[in-house]
Amino acid sequence: MTEFKGHILDIPNKQIIKGSIQIKEGKIHSITPCDTVPNQYILPGFIDAHVHVESSMLIPSEFARLAVKQGTVATISDPHEIGNVLGRSGVEYMVNNGNKTPFKFFFGAPSCVPATTFETAGAEIGLEDLRALFELPRVNYLAEMMNYPGVLFRDKDVMAKIELAKSLNKRVDGHAPGLRGEDAKKYIEAGIETDHECFTKEEALDKLKYGMKILIREGSAAKNFEALYTLIDEFPNEIMLCSDDKHPNDFVVGHINQLVARAVAKGCDLYNVLQAACLNPIEHYNMDVGQLKVGDPADFCVVEDLKNFKVKQTLIDGNIVFENDEVKFPRVEAAVPNNFNCSPVKIAQLQVPAIGYKVRVIVVEDGQLVTKETEHTLKSENDELLSDVENDILKIVVVNRYFDADPSVAFIKNFGLKKGAIASCVAHDSHNIIAVGTNDIDIQKAINLIIKEKGGISLANGTEEEVLGLPVAGIMTTDDGEKVAARYEYLDKRSKELGAKLTSPYMTLSFCALLVIPQLKLSDKGLFDGGAFEFVSLYK
Repeated sequence: MTEFKGHILDIPNKQIIKGSIQIKEGKIHSITPCDTVPNQYILPGFIDAHVHVESSMLIPSEFARLAVKQGTVATISDPHEIGNVLGRSGVEYMVNNGNKTPFKFFFGAPSCVPATTFETAGAEIGLEDLRALFELPRVNYLAEMMNYPGVLFRDKDVMAKIELAKSLNKRVDGHAPGLRGEDAKKYIEAGIETDHECFTKEEALDKLKYGMKILIREGSAAKNFEALYTLIDEFPNEIMLCSDDKHPNDFVVGHINQLVARAVAKGCDLYNVLQAACLNPIEHYNMDVGQLKVGDPADFCVVEDLKNFKVKQTLIDGNIVFENDEVKFPRVEAAVPNNFNCSPVKIAQLQVPAIGYKVRVIVVEDGQLVTKETEHTLKSENDELLSDVENDILKIVVVNRYFDADPSVAFIKNFGLKKGAIASCVAHDSHNIIAVGTNDIDIQKAINLIIKEKGGISLANGTEEEVLGLPVAGIMTTDDGEKVAARYEYLDKRSKELGAKLTSPYMTLSFCALLVIPQLKLSDKGLFDGGAFEFVSLYK
């Protein structure tokens, strides 16, 4: 029997106990009071209630090694990124790789692969695939139902997926940015139970009113904490915390513990915050994760204080998985599956004919996934439209990675680059190649660097060519997480030195192809209006 002493947080009863936790065979055998304990705090392990592991650019086994450093013991993970590239086999890859670690990954069965019919993905996941995935260990929910128009119109195929999940007692996650009023009610009445896409409190209150649970998201690009954190005290039983998409350089700095510290600093009740961060996901998703009670699995973390929540130790099933800045379980050898079949692009494919001069322009906003639309009159040269770098109107390109096809080209505002180009094969949700830049030569170089590596993120500026290769499905690597974070941090820094003014340029770029979030986006098939849910002409 092993023993851990400290100030133990009893979240349901809102009290702190000086005590000792005895662990036997991976479970908490007893909790006994003590007069003297070390100056440290013991609390249930943190849970990320909605995350795409793939956005860390790490396979699950490497993600786990970073997560335990932040006191995270489990995640509700949606593997639809790799699902869009490799289909059911990609999801199985994630489950199998995650199961080789002590970390408690709970995966969803992706509901929308492909996300829409308006883009080219590498695979499809149908009803029978979902049925097979639900039989896998810890695949315990239907992942975010992004096709909210299909839900509202009670599309037969969409409803069949929801009904399958319900028949198997699986939870159903939502994705409905901006949905309000009767539409929100109808969406929820179809059986959708959560949403992580709220970006205003008013929207969240609408959904809470109709019985939905709200996940407060703070990732590398989408940052909704400031708008929503007051919900923690107002609806302590209905709120969870999540990162959704977190790039590796942010992940090494903090995870859910970082959100907990921010919420406490804002004046939120400590116990309500910890309920959202540690307990509510367990109850909602029926996770076999400990809640720091006798008889539970010994899944908890030890932190230095209740201000910064710096983690000293993390335990999963009674085993120390992180201590003294060292991860206590080994790295895992992993296969490198992929689906990448396009040829290098040519300059001529990136040119936009000047058949009109006034064009629609995608407008990005820092910290948001939603975009806006504006219009701008461009100059031309040799009958080709030119970017307007001075007014921050840059060219954006999406290239089909699955087979050779002409790229889609449009224009984007608020990126800020003054020279060079950046590109990424992490491009939600189909993960084609997306690039933005000030000139065609650098855009071509950035794209072709990724094609050569069969996946990754890149930067090009004259003779400077940088790339972080991501050979697993074109969106992840088997490399050490700390090294990947350092390499990504360098590329992020260089992009900002070239003028990018966004907090997370690569992450924001990756969502400019996500058609299920309004307003104006770009797929490999063309410019898309996410509000009207239809293609639109580049020219006004």
